[in-house]
Amino acid sequence: MSPFHESLPSTWGEAQSFTPDSVRHTSHQQVVHNVALVLGGGGAAGNAWVIGVIAGLAEGGLDMTEAADLVVGTSAGATAAAQVRSGIPPAELLASVLSPSAQPVGQNREQPSSLPMATVFERMRAIGAAATSAADLQRAMGAFGLESDSILGPGAGQRRATVAARLPCADWPDRPMIVVAVDAHTGELAAFHRDSGVELVDAVTASTALPGLVPTVSINGKRYIDGGVRSADNADLASGYANVMVLSPLGGRTGTPPEGQFEGLRRPPGADLGSQVEGLRTGGSHVEVITPDADSRAAMGTNQMDPATRIPAARAGHAQGKQKATGVTFL
Repeated sequence: MSPFHESLPSTWGEAQSFTPDSVRHTSHQQVVHNVALVLGGGGAAGNAWVIGVIAGLAEGGLDMTEAADLVVGTSAGATAAAQVRSGIPPAELLASVLSPSAQPVGQNREQPSSLPMATVFERMRAIGAAATSAADLQRAMGAFGLESDSILGPGAGQRRATVAARLPCADWPDRPMIVVAVDAHTGELAAFHRDSGVELVDAVTASTALPGLVPTVSINGKRYIDGGVRSADNADLASGYANVMVLSPLGGRTGTPPEGQFEGLRRPPGADLGSQVEGLRTGGSHVEVITPDADSRAAMGTNQMDPATRIPAARAGHAQGKQKATGVTFL
């Protein structure tokens, strides 16, 4: 069983006991091929890299947009999940990343207020260092997000419009998909899905609401922050699936990061990718993990939130995906 046992607000009127395995059995119909695709967070570069890898896998004969019975998306991976579940072929998804993106209506206006990036990362480091548990870290990050709303709150509408412009479809897909966020007040997991009674754009906006950089997201009287605060990948939500593929833009990094690159939140035991993959395998899942190779890491740069990284990251991901396709053994 996962080390986390949290409350899933599935009806938004009452909370029910939640474990990752219960999502599989209650949130969607019985699977056919029993394949889960997990898409982790990683900013603009991470989203583009994920799309590139998926396109490369498809070109190599493994179309995960068709094979996946469940897609789990966190932060930038939530946007990618909505793109993957849109029905658009992987090659077209990649082409959209490689072409100049159109600005959403209103995006040429004055940009909303924001905190300096260095200030945000310093605060995150302090929160991570002080946290004594995963729950403690999540609550502290939620408090930081709520505190930052005094400055960032006026930009909430513009932020939602920006996210909406990135989604190929406004509605939830028919096929199972989970979008991960965190309750800013309690620190608890929120695993949004088609039957949650939440609009897709709000779920994705919540999943990408990194404290200190963008406003918290209000949904049915509660406020939410980035699902990456719980885990960069939340791979444990694929518990119970026979085959799991994890695309982790932030995974596989070792040693000191390049100068100017945020090293990420310190993860308590159980919240890191290695622990989650080990848990899946202990539960009987066959797990394939793809993390950026050397070329992809170079393409993603030191600031993965910089939109300028998208095209090089997508190209590197595409090349990596083609190379990886022949090594996947479960399909």
